[in-house]
Amino acid sequence: MSSTRKRLEALTANLSLPQAPAQPMELPKAAPAEEPAPHAAASVETRFPPAVGGGGHAPRTGPGQMLAFRGQIQQVEGEMATLREKLRQYEGSLPTRKMDPATIRPSRWANRHESSFKTSEFAGLKADIEHAGGNVQPILVRPLKEEPGQFELVFGHRRHRASLELGMPVLASIWVDELGDSALFAAMDRENRERADLSPYEQGVMYQRALEEQLFPTQRQLAEGLGVSHTWVRKALMVAQLPSAVVECFRTPLEISFRHAEQLNAAMALDRRGLLKRVEKLRGQSLSPALTLARLLDAPPGFERSERIEVQADGQKFGTLVRSKAGEVTITLPPSAAIGAPVDALESAIADAIRRARSLG
Repeated sequence: MSSTRKRLEALTANLSLPQAPAQPMELPKAAPAEEPAPHAAASVETRFPPAVGGGGHAPRTGPGQMLAFRGQIQQVEGEMATLREKLRQYEGSLPTRKMDPATIRPSRWANRHESSFKTSEFAGLKADIEHAGGNVQPILVRPLKEEPGQFELVFGHRRHRASLELGMPVLASIWVDELGDSALFAAMDRENRERADLSPYEQGVMYQRALEEQLFPTQRQLAEGLGVSHTWVRKALMVAQLPSAVVECFRTPLEISFRHAEQLNAAMALDRRGLLKRVEKLRGQSLSPALTLARLLDAPPGFERSERIEVQADGQKFGTLVRSKAGEVTITLPPSAAIGAPVDALESAIADAIRRARSLG
């Protein structure tokens, strides 16, 4: 009953009732009428509020007013049905708006090493955001219940950092439903793996932190919770768990690959003391990843050159990609390919060669 009453009140909110005359009309005096019978019912006149709007004159008769009023109700119901259909198109979507990046803090699960904000890739991303007047792909945040008006990053740390350094608003989607730490961690990990721009070291540190803080009690539960293989988790953790002295031999931890970690762990298992002696000689030399690994492993000359991949597309060869056992990649293009080949075909060939090199481990 209450909902029906509210609906009628909403539908008749803009309808106007006839105004009473300013002065009562004087009626001619009539002869006294006979007293009504004791049980006679008084006559009641039913009136409908006149229809308003539409540019025409309001109907004067009761039936006309009733029909016009009914027409107005049908019009409002039609408009409501149209609005409901439009809203249905946005079901499941998240509210997105421009936000002050200073109101957004990195997640405690943040996996970006400080070195990742000093690379040429980050500089390029920052330049693209500045040129476009803001980030095109929104970041994802969740509100902090204990701090109204403040938010925590779910993913998009580089886009947030670039907007913060540029002093520009950041486009963000806001997760309005409940999002626990485990769900936040899984969303962050999934987005990073889909973008394939997180280094093995950063990935491993992220997993290590989740285990240390008991977000996932075991490696197996971590892998199952994220929907990844146990091998993937083990390899990532192997990178993160390298001794800090070994990590410092590289120019940046971002250069350490899964293969590097496997070879270094195998060498430490055989002669940990000997490897750590070589570590002291390598610190601060700023060598390439391949040479750093070769020196740490005390490998013979030529150790780094082992795999050659043709850079080609549609049967046309453009050059050669060489991947060392240490993981370093070198692409060689003759002048004819570097200058004369179509740019699109050349980019496609290089990207395909790099994908094949990655698949080799």
